[in-house]
Amino acid sequence: MKVLTLLVIFISFLTTNAQEIAILKYNGGGDWYANPTALPNLIKFCNTNIGTTLNEKPETVEASSPELFQYPFLHMTGHGNVFFSQEDADNLRTYLLGGGFLHIDDNYGMEPYLRKELNKVFPDKELVELSAENAIFEQTYSFPKGLPKIHEHDGKRPQAFGIFHENKLLLLFTFESDLGDGWEDPQVHNDPEEARLKALQMGANIIQYVFKN
Repeated sequence: MKVLTLLVIFISFLTTNAQEIAILKYNGGGDWYANPTALPNLIKFCNTNIGTTLNEKPETVEASSPELFQYPFLHMTGHGNVFFSQEDADNLRTYLLGGGFLHIDDNYGMEPYLRKELNKVFPDKELVELSAENAIFEQTYSFPKGLPKIHEHDGKRPQAFGIFHENKLLLLFTFESDLGDGWEDPQVHNDPEEARLKALQMGANIIQYVFKN
């Protein structure tokens, strides 16, 4: 009954065309709070350039909280360990299957922990690499080669992975790109303006894709 009630509330929320983003807080010791200026900067960019009306101050919500269902878009980042309890995993699965979306941006180092924990959320699904032809790369901004490389880290190619249900993308995991560093204030990482712009444009594409689909 609790799950059904949450889904009814969530579906009602979605049908109001609400545009809200929250940061996902998780356990395990990883820095879920990394890149504090990133999401506010991306939101400002989106509101200015692609016509969104997002709240400029994103909220923070825990994985197990019923408040999760107030936000159609969740953003998650960090460098280290990630841990989902069974309650966290069950709540996230209900949220995602009910129409929510989760974007996870590896800030460097979270990938091995994340893959293990996502198996709790979707034991019957795997991360699938998105091709450069995926629609998420052809929204307002075109990325014909797929996910852009913003920070070098290990020098690996940037990859975008997704989890799908009935051909619908529920979760996006961006790896070896570090979009969030590119969204941060210029003085934080001293990235070239060209790299920051690519990161912001790709972020805008993700948000636009989610709210259109």
